[in-house]
Amino acid sequence: MGSFSIWHWMVVLLVVLLLFGSGKVSNLMGDFAKGIKAFKKNMAEDNDASMEASADKPAGSIAAPGARTTANQQSSAAHQG
Repeated sequence: MGSFSIWHWMVVLLVVLLLFGSGKVSNLMGDFAKGIKAFKKNMAEDNDASMEASADKPAGSIAAPGARTTANQQSSAAHQG
């Protein structure tokens, strides 16, 4: 019961071809192959420019707990009065 016979796979293939047509299946497999090739190409590259650009620039700054920035000081002064 764990494996299927060759006839089972032939019926599945026939149903897929009837539902999608041979053109869509071949286009889908071609797109899938292009995706795999692009993935392998990108994995083989040593230096990825997009990763380097984001690594050089920090996303933002986080103040230490209890530290006040100038914006916090100005808003506190405005609230006090």
